Amino acid sequence: MAGHLGMMGCEVSLYNRSSDRLSTIQHAGSIELTGQLEGVGKLSLVTTDIEKAIEGAELIMVVVPANGHAPLAESCAPYLKDGQVVVLHPGRTGGALEFHNIIRRNGCTADVIVSEASTLIYACRMVNPAKVHIFGIKNVIPVAAIPSYRTPEVIRRLNVVYPQFVPGDNVLKTSMDNIGAIFHPAITILNAGRIESTQGEFEFYMEGVTPSVARVLEAMDKERVAVAAAMGIRAMSAREWLYMAYDAAGRNLYESMQANIGYKGITAPPTTMGRYITEDIPMSLVPIASLGHHLEVPTPVIDNMIYLASLIHEVDYWAEGRTVDTMGLANLTVKQIRKLVMEGSLDED
Repeated sequence: MAGHLGMMGCEVSLYNRSSDRLSTIQHAGSIELTGQLEGVGKLSLVTTDIEKAIEGAELIMVVVPANGHAPLAESCAPYLKDGQVVVLHPGRTGGALEFHNIIRRNGCTADVIVSEASTLIYACRMVNPAKVHIFGIKNVIPVAAIPSYRTPEVIRRLNVVYPQFVPGDNVLKTSMDNIGAIFHPAITILNAGRIESTQGEFEFYMEGVTPSVARVLEAMDKERVAVAAAMGIRAMSAREWLYMAYDAAGRNLYESMQANIGYKGITAPPTTMGRYITEDIPMSLVPIASLGHHLEVPTPVIDNMIYLASLIHEVDYWAEGRTVDTMGLANLTVKQIRKLVMEGSLDED
């Protein structure tokens, strides 16, 4: 994203908490892109200083694993200013709610809009620290803000550089349309033996999704859609999302995924110890299941996927994950949850 924005002539500051990850980019002063985008994006600042990185920034694009949302919110809370817009790319499930709550708890009183995209706009892989290959760019990415009536402000700013971003209904909708929650962890877990025996030398979406695997994904997808419905949200099915994002169509989920040219050439992770589990289980599936339990919606397949991931990694992902408690939704009714999302607080008029 930093490289692409630089290519488009934006003034870009790139922040990372680790200097090791930035040293090559600092030396080059740019990021090279290959694949669907070809070129070099110049950067104005590359830094480990969060205050310098966000100073004067109109848009603050948070493109980190969802496990990093909470610490990043804590780090930037003292330096946020009126008029700035934070966009999580993506929020996974409940990201904007968590980020919004944390900056307020850490004393941020600035007029800042916190928002989230439903997914990352790029299908991409890093070639080296200063070079990225882009396999595909999604057609349409919904974005929503807290409070939801400020979403148009966010879209107007984003559309200057990204026409693909469109208004989402609210952050419940963008969170529950988190298709990565369905695709990433389950395909990894169901292909664990193949990943470990080949070090990921197969096409993750093309070869890793067989008709049997796709049926498990469809069962998980139905649970996700049901949890969303309990909050009055009409979540897209995974098949609908594939068609919207990539023009990939099929009679079932297996056919739709095989028809997606954007997935071709993307290899599996070399180990199960990667973000498809370490991020997507605690920050995508756990919050969906937690909401399901809170709203009394059964999520047996998702629950079992969380259990299997915890077993494989010998980690309690339930304890580490984003839940109704960490999202600030515990003890809230559906009406109160919707009020928080629509108005930004539960304060009475």
